Amino acid sequence: MIKLYGASWCPDCIKSKKLLSDLKVPYTYINLEEVPEAAETVEKLNNGLQSLPTIVFDDNSTLTEPSDAQLKSKLIEIGAVGI
Repeated sequence: MIKLYGASWCPDCIKSKKLLSDLKVPYTYINLEEVPEAAETVEKLNNGLQSLPTIVFDDNSTLTEPSDAQLKSKLIEIGAVGI
């Protein structure tokens, strides 16, 4: 399952969530405002930075602050959506 670490105030998080939903890709949303301890995970994945959104894929690869094009390309690469 794809995990999206984000926050309600983050416009890039909202955009990535919308793209995943529009493409009907299942994901788990971890809101750092509701799960503050998840910030440690985000920092570990981003060399100490709390960059949002941070998206973790089933193969343990990550994207941080991706554009829609980057996220869609990754979803195609992992077979989560068709071309």
